Amino acid sequence: MHPSTRQDYISISLAGQGNYNNGKQWRRQSCWRKWKQLSRLQRSLILLFLFMCGIASYPTVNEHLRGLTDGERSTESNSVLRPVFPPVLPEPVKPLPEETSQRKLSHKRGPPILHTRLQKKGNGSDTVEEKKERGEEEAVISWRGAVGNTDEDTEGAKEGESKDHFLAHHEARPSNQTEASLLEAVKEAFRHAWQGYKDFAWGHDELRPLSKSYSEWFGLGLTLIDALDTMWILGLKEEFEEARTWVATELTFNKNVDVNLFESTIRILGGLLSTYNLTGDTMFLDKAKDIGSRLMPAFNTPSKIPYSDVNIGKGIAHPPRWTSDSTVAEVTSIQLEFRELSRLTQDPQYQDAVAEVMKQVHKLDGKLDGLVPMFINTNNGQFTHQGIFTLGARADSYYEYLLKQWIQGGKKEDQLLEDYVQAIEGVKKNLLQKSSPNGLTFVGELSHGQFSSKMDHLVCFLPGTLALGAHHGLPADHMDLAKQLMETCYQMYIQMETGLSPEIVHFNMHQGSIRDIDVKLADRHNLLRPETVESLFYLYRLTKDHKYQDWGWNILQNFNKYTKVSSGGYTSINNVRDPDYTSPRDKMESFFLGETLKYLYLLFSEDPNLISLDQYVFNTEAHPLPIWPSTA
Repeated sequence: MHPSTRQDYISISLAGQGNYNNGKQWRRQSCWRKWKQLSRLQRSLILLFLFMCGIASYPTVNEHLRGLTDGERSTESNSVLRPVFPPVLPEPVKPLPEETSQRKLSHKRGPPILHTRLQKKGNGSDTVEEKKERGEEEAVISWRGAVGNTDEDTEGAKEGESKDHFLAHHEARPSNQTEASLLEAVKEAFRHAWQGYKDFAWGHDELRPLSKSYSEWFGLGLTLIDALDTMWILGLKEEFEEARTWVATELTFNKNVDVNLFESTIRILGGLLSTYNLTGDTMFLDKAKDIGSRLMPAFNTPSKIPYSDVNIGKGIAHPPRWTSDSTVAEVTSIQLEFRELSRLTQDPQYQDAVAEVMKQVHKLDGKLDGLVPMFINTNNGQFTHQGIFTLGARADSYYEYLLKQWIQGGKKEDQLLEDYVQAIEGVKKNLLQKSSPNGLTFVGELSHGQFSSKMDHLVCFLPGTLALGAHHGLPADHMDLAKQLMETCYQMYIQMETGLSPEIVHFNMHQGSIRDIDVKLADRHNLLRPETVESLFYLYRLTKDHKYQDWGWNILQNFNKYTKVSSGGYTSINNVRDPDYTSPRDKMESFFLGETLKYLYLLFSEDPNLISLDQYVFNTEAHPLPIWPSTA
């Protein structure tokens, strides 16, 4: 880009006239006459220049307001090693306002645009004085939201920044870290998160750690149920027992409330079934039978493709108000749980219902080399919005559950295996590309024949699923692809200034690109998601390559640094690109305890029999369910 030609010039001559001893009064009068002699344009340009000088000095002023002294800044920059548990987010004096709506979107399958656009942003217009009046500590973090350039569509790493800049934020696991110390670090993170939930959200769905309150989705204690088997696996007996008592005495499903079939299946039904299988406590099985039977009205549709929502008190199911469609991932990612419920209760109705869904999806037209569209109509049972193919939101766990159902059933259901292998070949043929300049392998999307380099963080389940398939006898090149994609998913973390991945990235494919990954302004948030650490667990368990533990250790440290709240709990953040303005969201998703910390613990464990991959298969909410005995 060439600079624009300058049309106006200013020449000001202030030659001294008279004796120096005329004093200040003469000089003021002389300057004023000179100023009045300038044209309006010239005066305007001078004022504009002075204004720009003031703007240029703003960062220095801002640093002063944030209380960062030169000495503090020098100390930080010279620091080489960071503590295992870095400083946490400050505790706000006054609670943040409640969200205007408590309706929650599917954490795994909702369209990314809804996940990002509906989140309430920070108060960008707040002044420093207003912040001080509310008692917010400007010295550590800004609660006003991230500052971004809205004129640009994407953000990338700043030009000229070297890899050393990023490595400074992402330390390798210290060589003196033992297995016990790594596991204890995860336990400490869990205890901190659990303490916040216990203090401020006990019995409710999710913790809002900054405002020391809670949010409800179904009103069924989602976080507590999601975390049951995590506590059992981590050996947190005291925490487990107090949670068990709540389930036994307080949890009831006889409530006039609409629940999402998919989310309540993977979190509640899956969590209860898993905990029963791990503990043998029949109370959990009784609760699982109760919720499972209350979800069955969802399958009473003309096509047998289930509705998305069920009123578990009234026994009435319905689609969303705005459509008669369900998402493909949601209707094909409830099978592991309902199949297991039938096995344990010897009641075939649950397995029959979900098997019919798989049977119909198997024979539908509208696929592309085994890849499926994102929506299916509950009236006619046909795919809708055809021509769009992704392994991200609304389609991802369809592929995961093809493989895992085959494993769960003892590798006898060949149709499931054939659909899975065909789909992976479809991914290789249609969605797999490499970025520029570093050649990262990534999975994009296809819309009516047009390729998009967009990749959701949700897609990072795929390396683990590919590795699991290879472990169970599928082609070795599945493991090769798993390793390549694992590297890409980790790069989505370490190329961000906080060391935490955004929700969505776009990969550059043009020759001459200076960076591989771009992040749009609306996609910079991190929800404490588990998919990358999930795949790290599988890759380490199956390869014993310690770099995967090192990568997980870095991620855990960055969760501690940028999302940990001092009063208890962890929070999602809006901006992974700015360590100083992460703009916390004030929500700890239930899957942080149910999945993220569980997979980190299993990643750091050297015991292959701790939830053996030859004995258990994880549902898409990280709840381990047993692989059926061959006699089943």
